[in-house]
Amino acid sequence: MISRMQPGYFITGTDTGVGKTLVASALVYQFAQRGYKSVGMKPVAAGCNLVNGELVSEDVVQLVSASNMVVPVPQINPYAFAPAIAPHLAAEMAGVEIELGTIQQAYSMLATQADVVVVEGVGGFCVPLSDSADTADLATALALPVMMVVGMRLGCLNHALLTVAAIKARGLTLAGWIANSIDPNMAMFEENLSSLKQRIDAQCLGVIPWQQEADFRLAASYLASSAPSTTTL
Repeated sequence: MISRMQPGYFITGTDTGVGKTLVASALVYQFAQRGYKSVGMKPVAAGCNLVNGELVSEDVVQLVSASNMVVPVPQINPYAFAPAIAPHLAAEMAGVEIELGTIQQAYSMLATQADVVVVEGVGGFCVPLSDSADTADLATALALPVMMVVGMRLGCLNHALLTVAAIKARGLTLAGWIANSIDPNMAMFEENLSSLKQRIDAQCLGVIPWQQEADFRLAASYLASSAPSTTTL
């Protein structure tokens, strides 16, 4: 059993649209089900909707619904933008600069209240956040173990291995990776999965099958046998 809870995990992906929010929410939910005070954080969200005068991210709504805590949304999502474009461009359009210090402060506030904070990155691992920082810089600043979501589709081998190399180049720990089926018609799925397991020197924490309607509760069931909360830290 676990002897000490990690302060958090950073969820990155091999690309955009690979299921980071699904996996992050599944992990938040899984930790909560095991009795830990668990919360998700999405520091930067683009493609938000205007609701009652506030920009609201559907991803943030999902993370909140998976949590067993009530915390201010600005701590969960310090930066929200309407255009569904690269975050540094969305910030530029809004006349805002994404600052790592602001995100670190919000994370620290969450970490003082929760047993575990699951931080979801934006896009892939090296997506720019500003002229001087990218998502890899954010992961480094938070100094959290990284979990990588591999979107299982044609091209995933290259994307996954490049992401692993980038994570290691930053001196970060790859705590594990999750294979998420995003193409129901992917040719040779099992062979590609085997290739990834042979080449990534970190544990595969789960394989999530294709879901027509993504459900983080169902996704969590595919992570149950190998979730990091069962590891003695």
